Amino acid sequence: MLAITQDEFGGPELLHLTEVEDPVAGEGEVLIAVTASAVNRADLLQREGHYPPPPGASPILGMECSGTISAVGSGITGWQIGDRVCALLAGGGYAEQVAVPAPQVLPLPDGVDLADAAGLPEVACTVWSNLIMRAGLGAGQTLLVHGGASGIGTMAIQVGKAIGATVVVTASRDSSLERCRELGADVGINYSTQDFVEALKDATDGRGADVILDVVGAKYLQRNISTLALDGSLVIIGMQGGAKAELDLGALMARRGAVISTALRSRAVSGPGSKGEIVDAVRDHLWPLVATGAVRPVIDVVLPLSQAGQAHQRMADGGHFGKILLAT
Repeated sequence: MLAITQDEFGGPELLHLTEVEDPVAGEGEVLIAVTASAVNRADLLQREGHYPPPPGASPILGMECSGTISAVGSGITGWQIGDRVCALLAGGGYAEQVAVPAPQVLPLPDGVDLADAAGLPEVACTVWSNLIMRAGLGAGQTLLVHGGASGIGTMAIQVGKAIGATVVVTASRDSSLERCRELGADVGINYSTQDFVEALKDATDGRGADVILDVVGAKYLQRNISTLALDGSLVIIGMQGGAKAELDLGALMARRGAVISTALRSRAVSGPGSKGEIVDAVRDHLWPLVATGAVRPVIDVVLPLSQAGQAHQRMADGGHFGKILLAT
C-alpha cells in the first residue's frame, strides 16, 4: 500500500508518499480501507520528533480516519466487511489501509459524507470525554474554549450549544470569530487585541466560566484560573504555550476550582477510562446529535494524501478553520 513516511525528524518537506507493507487485521482488530484521514497538531509534533507513538502503535502519522472495513480479525463481532466507518487511531492513518482495534471504531453517522467523517473521531472523543465525562458541563453553564477556530474548538462550540451551555471562544482573527458565531458561539474574544480575562468577566457579569477547555497550557495557566467561576473546572488538553508554570494554589482554592489534565492517545484500548469506553459514549450520546445535524464535521480543506506536507504547513501557518483532511 501507499503511505506517508519520513526518513528523519524535521519539517513538513520530509513527508513523502512511499510504498510500505500492507497491515493485517490481528485478533480483535478490523482492517479499514482508508477514504480519508485528518491532520492533528499532534501529527506535527510527531513529525518533529517531539511526540512518539505509544508502544506497539504504527509509526505512520495519523490519529483518525474514515473508510470501509475490508477485513476482520478473529474474535470480532458487530463489524463486517463493507461497513462504512470512522475510527480513532494510535497511529497509521496517513495510509491506504490501517488495522484498528475494534473498540476504537465508530459507525458512519447518518447524513455525513464518508470522507468528511475522517474529521470526527479525534475531536468528538476529545471534546465529549473532557467536557461531558470529566468536567460535567451542563445546561445553563458557561464554557470558554481557547482556539475556537480549530477542529477541537469547532466541535466544542457545537457540543456546548447542543447541551444548552453558553459558549465563549477565543481566536486571533475577527473573521474566525465570526465563523465561530455562525456555528453557535455566543461571545467571541480576539486574544490578539483583547484581554480574554477581562472580556470573559464582562460577558458573564463577573461570574467567570464554569468550564475552560484549554490547548495553550503554561502560558495561560494563571489567567485561566482567574477566569474560573466558583467551583469551575479548567481542562488542559494541550501545551502549545509551554509545559511548565507556577500554580498559585491560593487563587485556585479561592475559586474552589479544579485543574484537569488529560490525554487520549496513550489510553488503553478497553477497560475503565479507556478509548473504547469513550468511543462507546460518543456513539451513544454524540452520534445522535450528529445524525440530527445539531453537530457536524467542520472541514477547512481536503488535500490528496500525497500533499501531507502542504497540509502540515497549512496547520502550522494558522488561519485554517476546522479540520484539514487528507484523501487517499
